[in-house]
Amino acid sequence: MKTRAQHIAALHSAAAERILILDGAMGTMIQQHRLDEADYRGRRFASHHKDVKGNNDLLALTQPQIVSAIHDEYLAAGADIVETNTFNAQRISLADYGMGDLAFEINVAAARLARQAADAWTRKTPDRPRFVAGAVGPTNRTASISPDVGNPGYRNVDFDELREAYAEQVRGLVEGGADVILIETVFDTLNAKAAGFATLEVFDEVGFALPVMISGTITDRSGRTLSGQTVEAFWHSMRHLRPFAIGLNCALGAEAMRPYLADLAAAADTLVSAYPNAGLPNAMGEYDETPHEMACQIGPWARDGLVNIVGGCCGSTPAHIAHVRADVEKHPPRKVPKLPQRMRLSGLEPFVHG
Repeated sequence: MKTRAQHIAALHSAAAERILILDGAMGTMIQQHRLDEADYRGRRFASHHKDVKGNNDLLALTQPQIVSAIHDEYLAAGADIVETNTFNAQRISLADYGMGDLAFEINVAAARLARQAADAWTRKTPDRPRFVAGAVGPTNRTASISPDVGNPGYRNVDFDELREAYAEQVRGLVEGGADVILIETVFDTLNAKAAGFATLEVFDEVGFALPVMISGTITDRSGRTLSGQTVEAFWHSMRHLRPFAIGLNCALGAEAMRPYLADLAAAADTLVSAYPNAGLPNAMGEYDETPHEMACQIGPWARDGLVNIVGGCCGSTPAHIAHVRADVEKHPPRKVPKLPQRMRLSGLEPFVHG
């Protein structure tokens, strides 16, 4: 069994050689199973006092075979990195289901499922090792924006609440065997800062550090996060964490994401990741972009040297990932630029002095 240091070294080596492939949507694949309330509950939670249908993270405990099979499908499609099924698995979001106390257990279980699947494929393809990204979502609350339009100063969560919830989640992901901590779908930079701070605290506790990936989401064609930052300002706000990769995911399809991805690729002196939705949702909230169409949008990113890691978000499937891999593997990874030393600050806009 490889040590964590060996896994991390293998990840850096792979990223230097090729564009890495991240998996696609977990939720899209779960929906295909058409699970009902009883399926979500399983035996253990048959008498739980709240409905739990839709709590996809719980499936690591009640339907682990489904989660494992989805990981396996993405790995078979060519994914180098699979994300744990833990997007909402911190006690703030789990409180909606009355399951906040399960946060640590769910993260350990989900990370172990992904670890087992990745290790099995590494044994099949030792020349192409597979990795596990511990998925840390944004929570269902925002530290920067009031949920009460009549009281702009009100917040329903604060930094320390987020930090504590994220730390508990990251501890579980580390114990379960994650190779990377992926702070993803960031719509509020303050939430992401709490996640980053918590992650570093956990690294101090356990005595070693894992690579950190950060992925923001642009809410519309304004090119800004929900909390108002441009992508370059977002990078300036997060670069102190020295992430393994910075990127964008969700909200937009590949075509609409490209200009903001190009801005990020020019500004960031680290690896750049991108995993867009399979187009924009239709009137029924479904995604119509085919695997071929998605790959045709992402392939030029690789050709033009914009990316180091690519995958899919909402609406994407193993077929999408297989097509994307086929289109990008012919291109070398983006070269990380060496930027001049400057003072780089950010509010809603970036500021570079000197």
